[in-house]
Amino acid sequence: MAMTDILSAQDIEAALTSCQAADSFSYKSFFSKVGLKSKSTDQIKKIFGILDQDKSGFIEEDELQLFLQNFSSSARALTAAETKAFMAAGDTDGDGKIGVDEFQALVKA
Repeated sequence: MAMTDILSAQDIEAALTSCQAADSFSYKSFFSKVGLKSKSTDQIKKIFGILDQDKSGFIEEDELQLFLQNFSSSARALTAAETKAFMAAGDTDGDGKIGVDEFQALVKA
């Protein structure tokens, strides 16, 4: 499954363009621009499955750093500060990773 099976290529490009500069990534803005906020629970779970590269059931920090590259291989990696802020926002139980329920809550926040 590809991101474009759920999200429009145009929305993905607009969302990626909005955070091209280092330290300009905002997960709330990105989720809104890419159209993820308006997707169903099932669609968000499918996106989570794409982001969970190692299929561990969680998005760990190394996967989070490469978050944008899941939407386009030419996208930049998140900076260390962006990755830590993103993890802190999503990891509500403090286990150092983001589960599917935490991801859904983050998307809908």
